[in-house]
Amino acid sequence: MEIKVYKKEDTYSYSLGAFPTLELLNKHTKDVIDIYVHSSFNNKEVKEKILAKLGRNFKTNDKLIEKLSPKENCYIVGIFRKYQDILDKNENHLLLDNPSNMGNLGTIIRSSLGFGIKNIAIIKPGVDYFDPKTIRASMGSIFNINIQYFSSIDEYKNQFKDHTIYAFMLKATNTLQTFKFKKGFSTLAFGNEATGLSDSYLDNNSIIIKHSNEIDSLNITNAVSIALYEFNRQNN
Repeated sequence: MEIKVYKKEDTYSYSLGAFPTLELLNKHTKDVIDIYVHSSFNNKEVKEKILAKLGRNFKTNDKLIEKLSPKENCYIVGIFRKYQDILDKNENHLLLDNPSNMGNLGTIIRSSLGFGIKNIAIIKPGVDYFDPKTIRASMGSIFNINIQYFSSIDEYKNQFKDHTIYAFMLKATNTLQTFKFKKGFSTLAFGNEATGLSDSYLDNNSIIIKHSNEIDSLNITNAVSIALYEFNRQNN
């Protein structure tokens, strides 16, 4: 199998770096095709962990690693088959409507896992979560998360009727600082980095994160982290 620089239509993707690759091996061992370790990598402990989890020897191909990684400090690459997740109906969700930045998505995935939300819905169109840039930004957290695409918010609602959607948007009147989340399954929804959520999301459960008038809005990664923190605080 010839490994090339990633394209969305590929049936495989790859993790860049030791930590994301170890997370890949821990959570999706059966989907791993090959692990490549740079000849200059000398961490014996990491090598032993890879061998133990992979169940066979890793490969050495410095040219391939240098071709796949845009950064010079990458010494391990994990090649894996793309897989499909299904969201858990009995867990809380994070919903992203048309996220457009791979780095932001990776950071959000990492924050989501950090605050205990392990199910993420993406409303199309949206960036490819299997892109290596997203995987690296997530620091391997993506392999611990269920992510599923939906063609529309209506498709999502039809599948998860028991979830209350809390839309975070600038037009909301409820402030996160005073809002109390209801009991039951919840979905925290955020829009595109540039356009936010459409007015169709606006209802009595919509929330705004109040900030000073010196900025027009928060970066989506910051907004998601703040919302997840408060949601987690109220539920624990």
